Amino acid sequence: MSAAVPAVVWVVDDDRAVRFVLATALREAGHDVTAFDGARAALDAIATRVPDLLFTDVRMPGDDGLVLLDKLKQRHPALPVIVMSAYTDIASTAGAFRGGAQEFLSKPFDLDEAVALAKRTLGQRQAAVDVGVPVVDAAPGDALVGEAPAMQQLFRAIGRLAQAPLSVLVTGETGTGKELVARALHRESPRAARPFVALNTAAIPAELLESELFGHEAGAFTGASRRHVGRFEQADGGTLFLDEIGDMPSALQTRLLRVLAEGEFFRVGGRELIRVDVRVIAATHQDLDGRVAAGAFRADLLHRLDVVRLRLPPLRERSEDIPRLAERFLQAAATRFAAPPKRFGRQALALLAAHDWPGNVRELENLCWRMAALAPGDVITAGDLGDTLGDGSGDGSAWEAALRAWARAGLAAGEDGLHAQARERLDRVLLEAALEHTGGRRSEAAVRLGLGRNTLTRKLGARRRPS
Repeated sequence: MSAAVPAVVWVVDDDRAVRFVLATALREAGHDVTAFDGARAALDAIATRVPDLLFTDVRMPGDDGLVLLDKLKQRHPALPVIVMSAYTDIASTAGAFRGGAQEFLSKPFDLDEAVALAKRTLGQRQAAVDVGVPVVDAAPGDALVGEAPAMQQLFRAIGRLAQAPLSVLVTGETGTGKELVARALHRESPRAARPFVALNTAAIPAELLESELFGHEAGAFTGASRRHVGRFEQADGGTLFLDEIGDMPSALQTRLLRVLAEGEFFRVGGRELIRVDVRVIAATHQDLDGRVAAGAFRADLLHRLDVVRLRLPPLRERSEDIPRLAERFLQAAATRFAAPPKRFGRQALALLAAHDWPGNVRELENLCWRMAALAPGDVITAGDLGDTLGDGSGDGSAWEAALRAWARAGLAAGEDGLHAQARERLDRVLLEAALEHTGGRRSEAAVRLGLGRNTLTRKLGARRRPS
């Protein structure tokens, strides 16, 4: 395309405000922009003119954006389409990429980002592909949840990678949901109708792991009374998820490398060469690059597994997702208990947001189940949480979290003078605790608090002075 000729860009969205601001930004970037309020109008117009790039919303009256995408691709397969939506779940993003979308833009979006995306896409017009993969809906408990930018980026990556038969390494701390990523990659892939087999390699004793992976013949070792089909054979045609791959013994790393390279292996004690077609998705919470440097993990195996790496962020980096996750877990608990669902109050949610979550999403899920069973009311309060979020280390993290939650709740309520209120309450609690500890002896209480007696007396007087 000549630099002197503006690119023709169309924007299709039933939201007038979105149409206006996006079209304006694209025009200011030098493009020839036309805006449409629905799929029908765009399809009518494309009969006489084909744009260089098209933006479309997903949810619109009449034909939605994915239907429009499908019809556009039938007529003009090379037309790059950018799908926009406020719904950034895996099903939406994968559906867009399956339909041939060039990119998925999450709403609300930054206009500079949208203009930069248009520039990149117009430079890669021939990259658009038309793919068709059957979708298997996720079970309610088997779907990733998240609106944080890091999770939206992850969802887009899953939508793209699901279509490609590449090995994927999922990294992330314990409890972040790495198996859910693997299941999503399988569910949205051409292998969806075939088995998904998961194995936690760290949970199997080293002497049994080889048989668990590759199977064994009868009589292969003491206790092997009959043939056992291993996980690779079970997953033939589908996906094998190997969790905690960093703990795999060195000897098995060598065998796994051969299977990944050749797609074949022998059962333990067997002579028949078994051939399989398996997509391997591995996961770890460890630093595999560091283990390679230390000689504990094979570099060539890491290269085979790490064709694409997906990082699952810890919960503390996506605290905005906590309310939705908590609601989901409380709903699941209510279904299990055959009871109305409970919900967290505002200050309780603030406490959850302030917590560091070393156990990540799994820790939050466990807490929600405890609260669903133990909290007395329908609304779970900060008091119901009690010491649940404390780590017992005595380093003050529990009261700091409570103070942070109190401050956030006050700010959200529009209160003023929070600093003065906090100082007054801190003085009161410290003075009362110190006097209780010393049996009311002010001099000793002052020494223990690191205050002069006169300062302590003045604070006591201020505390008792009527407001």
